[in-house]
Amino acid sequence: MSAVLLAVFGQYGDAERVRIKLVSDGFPTDRVELTAAAEPGRAGLQPADSRRAKFAQYFRTLLTEDDEREFADALAERVEVGRVATVAVHPRGAIETARAAEILEHDLENQAFEHAASRGDGYWVRHFMLDNPTGADCIYCRLFPAHKHEH
Repeated sequence: MSAVLLAVFGQYGDAERVRIKLVSDGFPTDRVELTAAAEPGRAGLQPADSRRAKFAQYFRTLLTEDDEREFADALAERVEVGRVATVAVHPRGAIETARAAEILEHDLENQAFEHAASRGDGYWVRHFMLDNPTGADCIYCRLFPAHKHEH
């Protein structure tokens, strides 16, 4: 299975800016997907009866494990009502994966909230999760609650 990087943004404009950066950097437009209430992208092409179902089907193509279904559904709900927008990148190979991650991380570094509550120079928020129904304290455990992970 190929890599997929999925970034979630609180503002449509931020997601659109990152998509432009990725395409300007050389990523083909068919491998950079913006999904938002205002611009459903590929999710709008899904064969479903409602917008939320279209978004859910789309996110399930990115988050394919059984224990990721709940996350895909929650993400679909938030995208549908305009609370978040996403950018999915489908890099080919290690070089493109590293470059896409660098662009996404660079955008994160430019966000104003980065150091607002931090006591040091490090990231206060490194990864963002929509919900935490399991109470897990790391992103890996939140994404894959069925997998046993030692801290």
